[in-house]
Amino acid sequence: MLSYFVKRLGLAAAIVSVAMFLLFCMIYLIPGDPASVALGPRATEEMRAALREKMGLNQPVLVQFWNFYIGAWTGDLGDEVLSGRPVTTVVFEQLPYTLALIVGGITWSVALGIPLGCWAAVSRGSWADRIVGILSVAVIAVPSFVIAIYALLIFAVELRWLPAIGAGEPGNLGDQLTHLILPSLAVGLGWVGYIARMVRASMLEVLEASHIRTARAFGLPDRTITYRYALSIAILPTVTLLGVGIGQMLSSAVFAEIVFARPGVGKLVYDAILTRNFPIVTGTVLITTVLFVLLNLLADLIIGALDPRVRSSF
Repeated sequence: MLSYFVKRLGLAAAIVSVAMFLLFCMIYLIPGDPASVALGPRATEEMRAALREKMGLNQPVLVQFWNFYIGAWTGDLGDEVLSGRPVTTVVFEQLPYTLALIVGGITWSVALGIPLGCWAAVSRGSWADRIVGILSVAVIAVPSFVIAIYALLIFAVELRWLPAIGAGEPGNLGDQLTHLILPSLAVGLGWVGYIARMVRASMLEVLEASHIRTARAFGLPDRTITYRYALSIAILPTVTLLGVGIGQMLSSAVFAEIVFARPGVGKLVYDAILTRNFPIVTGTVLITTVLFVLLNLLADLIIGALDPRVRSSF
């Protein structure tokens, strides 16, 4: 297991390094002068030159990349253009709101997707299986921002069951959880369909395995066979799917945070792009990329711990 962990950790570090290079290239190729955008049209050329020197934009490209690369690995992502605050401080102030949104979305997708997938598998070919299949495809096809808008209109505006905007009162956990329901539903509902389809396919394969037939021959109850023996194996592909799905949920969080006027890194990077605040853009994207890679690493380690065949094949 230790060798498997070291190999996966090395692969994660390589992925982060490549992502940093691509991120720097994309930011450098974006048209527009960050100093001119940040200071406005009334700024003098001396003010623009001073800000370019402060941001390191007057240095050669390779020097800029090297400073960015070394600073990223040491935790120094520079300072925010307008306020001068460290980028890491600004991003980590907003990150907990987005993490709460992602956890809420995963909770919705797992709590609904796994039972629906199991139900469809044990009811193969029945009306229940067909209904689950139709619902799964339907929620997959609907974009997250459409779900967010309709959830806001129905549950907040028409029915007035849930709050419409904001993240809740600081320090009031109940109020924050209430404000989290609709945004997390918008982020996670589409993944209910993916998980339901994945669990159904995996369950159908596992239910035909020899050890499941042996358990049936010994007269074990169907409920025990399904949820104790079959589901523990069929859930492995779903863990991998959730690791990949977190990246999609991060992008969906941008729309949810804008529609529901929530703080978070999605709204932070959106505002930074509008103002050409490059340090915030690079810092936010880099931190979320590292978070995504680490969560996928965690998913791989969970699968490796549950299935020794994965460790031996890597």
